[in-house]
Amino acid sequence: MKPILGVDCPDNDVIRIEDTYYMVSTSMYFFPGCEILRSKDLVKWEHAAFVYDELDGTDDQKLDGNGNIYGKGMWAASFRYNKGIFYIAFVCNDTHKTYLFTSDSIEGPWRKSYIEGFFHDCSILFDDNDKVYIAYGNRDIYITELESNLSGPKKDGLHRLAVSDSKKTPLGYEGTHFYKINGKYYLLFIHSLENRWFRAESCFVSDSIDGEFTGKDVFTDDCGWFNSGIAQGAMFDTPEGNWYAMLFQDRGASGRIPYILPVTWEGDFPVFGNNGKMPESFELPSSKKDGFIEPLVGSDDFMTVYDKDSCFGFKKIWQFNHQPDMKLIKRETEMGIYSVTTDKICTSPVQAKNTLTQRMHEMICEAEITVLGGEMKDGDYAGLCALQHLYGFIGLTLNGQNYEIVYMEREEEGGKEIIKKIDLTPSPVVRFKICADFSNRKDEALFFYDYGLGWKQIGPKKKMRFRLEHFTGNRFGIVMFSSKTKGGTASFGNFVYRYRND
Repeated sequence: MKPILGVDCPDNDVIRIEDTYYMVSTSMYFFPGCEILRSKDLVKWEHAAFVYDELDGTDDQKLDGNGNIYGKGMWAASFRYNKGIFYIAFVCNDTHKTYLFTSDSIEGPWRKSYIEGFFHDCSILFDDNDKVYIAYGNRDIYITELESNLSGPKKDGLHRLAVSDSKKTPLGYEGTHFYKINGKYYLLFIHSLENRWFRAESCFVSDSIDGEFTGKDVFTDDCGWFNSGIAQGAMFDTPEGNWYAMLFQDRGASGRIPYILPVTWEGDFPVFGNNGKMPESFELPSSKKDGFIEPLVGSDDFMTVYDKDSCFGFKKIWQFNHQPDMKLIKRETEMGIYSVTTDKICTSPVQAKNTLTQRMHEMICEAEITVLGGEMKDGDYAGLCALQHLYGFIGLTLNGQNYEIVYMEREEEGGKEIIKKIDLTPSPVVRFKICADFSNRKDEALFFYDYGLGWKQIGPKKKMRFRLEHFTGNRFGIVMFSSKTKGGTASFGNFVYRYRND
């Protein structure tokens, strides 16, 4: 059984409104953030909305100065629908706040507020009599009653320890999902097995909100993928009354990718898959939606400025690496190019502002971009990046009066930035390409350039990795930064994306 999506989409939560399913996942440091996907059949998913363009606009969120929010930002949202209102709640690990976004419509506008306190991997439950609870925590899972407007804990309301995990487990219970089904209360978690590092899904049930929760592991399978367990996510039903779960798997450098599996019931307890294992095949809802589903990744000629539900005027397949400064970006749609001007000095692609990114798609994908460097300054770099902590970058630089092709990477040992000058180029217009291969967990990237003499490859393959410093799968990134003098400009055009999932 393959994953349901071929792109990084972790910590998902899924709700159903009539015959339409909506899924939200962790977007961390990418902006616009908190992407919502939509599906009619749980197989084909398309973009539905971004929830926010900015959060608190801190210097680190904007990559002003030397700070950043890699590995932080928005984590593990709770997605709910109650009395005609959509609710999305999550914490940010850089601001240490709990955010609440509400809207009458999936497309927005979304209204931002805060829930007083910090509720790790939280899950909201709207109960009877207008009571609202939030379940959260790591290893020790708590349930706290909230004020009816979700502004914070209710004075003299319920606050209790619901479940505690063994201290022997490498990862204690977290990633909480909280439900009330047929009068009973359910808590779902991810954790690791005690005897080895292996992600497993657990479920606990209680007859009452203040009663004893009892449960066990309900899914411990890797689907044959390198002993990497599948866990953390949502449980939901179809209009016909069938049940499913959407969980994710750590799949190396491509990121954390969702699987869907069937859920049945034995009495009041859910059975995930075939007694905790993935069935070879199972039925999914039939789609009632005809027509084209726009892919979650793709090419862009940059000839259109989008108004509604876009990435700051770019196609919704894009996200910036941090909150962008649109004053530094210029669009020339008739020519199909956009330009980025720098306003700070940095020596690493990961600290560059206004980097457009797209997820890398399993199993094999590649991307190309043209760089026009005629307005670059001495010490500027512009090109294409495999964006993660241990990044790989190929691009154009201006060294004095000479344009040069350079390859940069961050070494695993010591985190040092390595720069290799590859070739002089007589032209400030160069095309760059990165080819990524995630098949059989190769996690390898090849880097190419062409200034009119055909593609040339740089050296050996680079090993891509999933590192917790960023906590996301590798992405293609279109990068411009200045290492000596700010104020230089580079232009980009004709982004081409290809992938195959076999």
